[in-house]
Amino acid sequence: MLMDDMILEVSDLNEYARSILANDSILRHVRLRGEISNFKRHSSGHWYFTLKDERCRIACVMFRQNAMNMSIRPEDGMRVIATGSVSLYPEAGTYQLYAEAMRPEGKGTLFQQFEALKAKLAAQGLFDQSRKRPLPLRPRKIAVVTARTGAVLQDIRRVSAARDPGVPLVLLPVKVQGEGAAEEIAKAIAKAGTLPEVDVLIIGRGGGSMEDLWAFNEEKVARAIAACPVPVISAVGHETDFTISDFVADARASTPSNAAEMAVPDRREMLEALRMQRQRLLKQTENAVQQKRIQLLNLSRRLEGQQPEKRINRIMQQLENCRQRLQKELESQVTSYVPEIAMKKIRLDHAMDSILHRKQVRLEQAKTSLTMMDPARVMNRGYAMALDAAGRLITSAEAVDQRPFTLRFRDGSVNVKRIEENT
Repeated sequence: MLMDDMILEVSDLNEYARSILANDSILRHVRLRGEISNFKRHSSGHWYFTLKDERCRIACVMFRQNAMNMSIRPEDGMRVIATGSVSLYPEAGTYQLYAEAMRPEGKGTLFQQFEALKAKLAAQGLFDQSRKRPLPLRPRKIAVVTARTGAVLQDIRRVSAARDPGVPLVLLPVKVQGEGAAEEIAKAIAKAGTLPEVDVLIIGRGGGSMEDLWAFNEEKVARAIAACPVPVISAVGHETDFTISDFVADARASTPSNAAEMAVPDRREMLEALRMQRQRLLKQTENAVQQKRIQLLNLSRRLEGQQPEKRINRIMQQLENCRQRLQKELESQVTSYVPEIAMKKIRLDHAMDSILHRKQVRLEQAKTSLTMMDPARVMNRGYAMALDAAGRLITSAEAVDQRPFTLRFRDGSVNVKRIEENT
């Protein structure tokens, strides 16, 4: 507690006042309604502004990490409700509001519509990270949906040409604000998805108020982005501006130039990366070749140490010895079988002579039988054979009818006919 006779430094007093404010439970979380004035966006990303009503005002600051999450772009004269803590800035001796969040005042405002649509689409999964598609490494063609005139298209063209002039751009010009802008943007996005060789789409416009950017907060635009068959980069407004398109798109760019940098890889960087990769591959190849050379040298030395020629000669000599032993064994076996083979030959010859003799006797007997049965021999004794018209032998008188038949004699044939005698 400060004493009456105590003399303080200015910094001590300011620090004491700061601690008083910091320890107040109400001031640690306060919501203020007021009108923005003297709004400034610092290069660091921090926002500095004043909130005022009819009688008073208070200095305010919103640091970059909070400002980046804001979906509105504050302007002088805008009435807002700011949430934060009150503290003292010791160096200047002024107390101020350290804002953490801010929204436009009043029901049915654009901000309220924005938050309602954002919550709806988020619940339907349109913002899910799992549906975000990666950008192609090097697109064949890039479609750009933006105004025909303005810095956005020029920035994209300039950066794209500087990074890789071989990637063509296709412009689908649209209105980026005002009545009918959302419909044009949605139709252009749908058309871009049908263009041949288009691998990525950039949609964007420059900065402006929430009203200026509202076309990119329309549900029809969000649905068109979600349905687009190629990855979409959203480059709407400044770095601190957020639209529904940013949340639905596959990637968000802080500026149109940044969008071109994301979509078009730097050709020089790619060539340098390829050069370094080539060097790494060459080095790896050289190392692999050197290792193989060392392995080959070691194998050659081991091979020389084992004297393969002598081993081969020794094996060949062993094979020759085996061949000679086998030859001698075969000769010995053949010699041992000679007497047995000779005896078997004698027995075989004798058996063959005996068989031939028996066959000769049987042949002579058959010849004699055939001779005795020869019809010509019988006919020589005065006999004849009776044959019918078909040449068949007649062996019975009952077989002879009135038709002529033949009597064959030793020296010829006579046709005869049976004659019945009357008794």
